[in-house]
Formats: sequence, C-alpha cells, structure tokens
Amino acid sequence: MLRSMLTAANTMNALQERLDTISHNIANSNTVGFKRREASFAELLTQQIDRLPNDEAPRQTPAGVRYGNGARLASTMLILAQGALVETGRRLDFALTAENQWFRVRLTDQNGAETIGYTRAGNFYITPMDGRLALVTSDGRPVLDEANEPIELPAGATGFQLSPTGTLTAVDAAGRVVARVNLGVTAIDRPQLLEAQGDNVFTLPAVPGAARELNGNLRGQISVKQGALEQSNVDLGEEMVGLMATSRAYQLNARAISISEQMLGLINGMRSS
Repeated sequence: MLRSMLTAANTMNALQERLDTISHNIANSNTVGFKRREASFAELLTQQIDRLPNDEAPRQTPAGVRYGNGARLASTMLILAQGALVETGRRLDFALTAENQWFRVRLTDQNGAETIGYTRAGNFYITPMDGRLALVTSDGRPVLDEANEPIELPAGATGFQLSPTGTLTAVDAAGRVVARVNLGVTAIDRPQLLEAQGDNVFTLPAVPGAARELNGNLRGQISVKQGALEQSNVDLGEEMVGLMATSRAYQLNARAISISEQMLGLINGMRSS
C-alpha cells in the first residue's frame, strides 16, 4: 500500500507543476509576443522483480514484474511558434515575423548591474530623457541598437519609419531626417537555454552557438513589420483540453491515495482484533 501511495504522490507533484504551466499560459493568452510553454514528463526509477512464485508457467509477457514509482516533470519547453499578427497602425509597434528572432533590451538588476535581455514584444514607446527621446519597452526598459547601446533620438523627432530589416528612421515636423538607427535583433538558435526574467523578457547564458547578433551583413536576415504586433501563440482551446485532462489525472491519483489509506486502515484493524 505504501508503494501505491508514494507512486500516486510523486505523480501528483508532477501533475501540479503541469497545471501551473497551463495556468501560466492561459493567464498570458493576451500578452503581446508571449511564447507558451509545454510540460513533458519522465518516468521515475522502476524496480524489476524476476523471481516470483509460480513464475514457471507459460506466459506471453517478459518474465518478472516491473514496479514503477510514478512520474516527474522532465522539462517545460518553450514553444516558439509564430503568434498571429494584428495590424495596429501605430508607428512604434514592431512585429518580428521570423520565429527565432528577438529584440534586444537592457536589463538592470537591484545592484545596478546591466545585462542584455531578449523579448518578442514590439510595443515600444518614446520617453523624454536628458533633452532627448529614448525608445523603451512598455515596461520602460531601454531598447538597444546593433551596438547594444540604448536608442536615443533627437527631441524634435515626430515621425518614425521602420524598414523590413530593422532600420528606424526618425523625421521632424518638416519631414527632414533627423536620425537613422538600426534596432538590435538577435537570432537565438538554442531557445531552450532562455531564462525568464519576468515581464516577457529573457536572458541567455554565454554558451557558444546559442545566438547570433544580426549586425552588419547579417541584417538582411531580419524580418520585421511596422504597425503590427505579434500576439501570444497560446491556443486557448488546446490549453483548456490539457487543463481538463491533467485535472482528471490529478483526481485519479488523489483517489488512489485515498483508497490505499482505507486499505491500510482495514489491515491495521484486522491486526489489532
């Protein structure tokens, strides 16, 4: 009975983590540029018992019995499928149309240390900063250029035009070009190394071959659209089906623990009588 209870308890822990993953996906179904995660399971160690009473009879299955110990959450994989593009007409809304490309932004931790972050959310804004205009994310993080420096524009910039390869041109009220800057875009070839930092921003460890900054001659690979936003790639129908299936599996394992507890009570009652 203890084995059945432990097996069910282990599996319930893994199912709870999958429920948390699905809930996180559903909660961010309307978040711009959000990428859903998918939980995968792995079997825990099993025990092979070969010598059983009366095991010499003819059988069609392999000899012995394998006792499992439940399952565990192996990983939560980031799914990079392209989300739907929604036309907004706003000049500072940019949507990347290649699945592995990310905007670069600047992150600052509590100690003041700065690092590069990556996001697919292209709903950017202009904010005054020291007599100039800074391009920032919806959370106020500076957007970086191809040299990984915060993008700053002249205070007189009123119009913005973005090329399909990520070159932002700013003009003044008279239509004169006052600045031209290349957005910092990175192609991430090993997205499963991305580490979530909150607010739909990720960091990437310094692993060779994990990412390529699309600068210089590589800028021709950039694919970005102005006046549009990439929506979350969460399919609510699929998530709800997964939520129901996982909830049923959780209830089944909880019932297994309850029945095992009842049987242990019966056995203890028989021993004491």
